[in-house]
Amino acid sequence: MPPLPLLKPTRERRLIRGGHGLVAGLDEVGRGPLAGPVVAAAVILDMRRIPKGLGDSKALSAERREELFLEILAGASVGIASVAAAEIDRINIRQATLAAMCRALAALPCRPDAALVDGNDPPPLPCPVETVIKGDASVPSIAAASIVAKVVRDRMMQRLALLHPAYGFTTNVGYSTAAHLAALGREGPCPHHRRSFAPVRVAAAARDKSAA
Repeated sequence: MPPLPLLKPTRERRLIRGGHGLVAGLDEVGRGPLAGPVVAAAVILDMRRIPKGLGDSKALSAERREELFLEILAGASVGIASVAAAEIDRINIRQATLAAMCRALAALPCRPDAALVDGNDPPPLPCPVETVIKGDASVPSIAAASIVAKVVRDRMMQRLALLHPAYGFTTNVGYSTAAHLAALGREGPCPHHRRSFAPVRVAAAARDKSAA
């Protein structure tokens, strides 16, 4: 895998020069899967100790993500939060994503003066917010949040795989693969499936019909 381009903290430094002393990057992972939580992370990087090789978590190998995860935790302020499938079903995935980011920011050990958020849908944070489309590939603090959220969610899905081995969470981490859909049709949903998502809803209805 070729090395990722070096990300420069241009946006972070601009905000700091503008009087925002602490700048947090935020990102979420798990918006699209059929099962498991959505996880968000907020990261305030030390501008003197930015880990080398930060980038979009999806573009990194699992081994490199783990290495960077430990490096981020060792040198940055980090907040992590998740919203489980039941709450996603209750409030919808968009609201769950925004809630996870708000909770991640609140979990930081210090309150940031501004936030850089991946995407174009700003959460209602108690500080100025700047959204950045594809920020996980261009903004160091957002990239760091992407890595933290991805590693944490993958670990959560590995634990769920032990409880519900039929669905292949070890490899699909809840996403809609052919094997996962086949298991849904065969087994019906488990308690960690998102029943508001169409494939899960259809599988649940078919299971209920066959049991009637």
